Amino acid sequence: MTQMTTILAGLLALSGSLLALVAAIGLLRLPNFLARTHAASLVGSVGAGLLLLAVALVAPEPGFVLRALGAVGFLLLTTPLAAHLLARTAYRAGEASTECDSPASEDPAGPPDATK
Repeated sequence: MTQMTTILAGLLALSGSLLALVAAIGLLRLPNFLARTHAASLVGSVGAGLLLLAVALVAPEPGFVLRALGAVGFLLLTTPLAAHLLARTAYRAGEASTECDSPASEDPAGPPDATK
């Protein structure tokens, strides 16, 4: 393994880790169920895919490389479908609204007074 391969694998792992962190922050900070589902599926699957590609670059055996690439393909095929089905089911059940429902978006002073 060359030094260039090691550096590239490190950059892929760092990028994947940062994207996974962004997905986790998105789960906490985004305002509603549909936005949080989008963050978890899109950014999370790409972050995990980058981490698996880093593993594939530094793997000593072709079997590891094939398994990592297969896992990347599986993630990219199934994660968006699962997120779509979750969001569609929640929307049809009336559980997913487009309004803010996150605790982070609530005003600590309470709701505005309608009598003023």
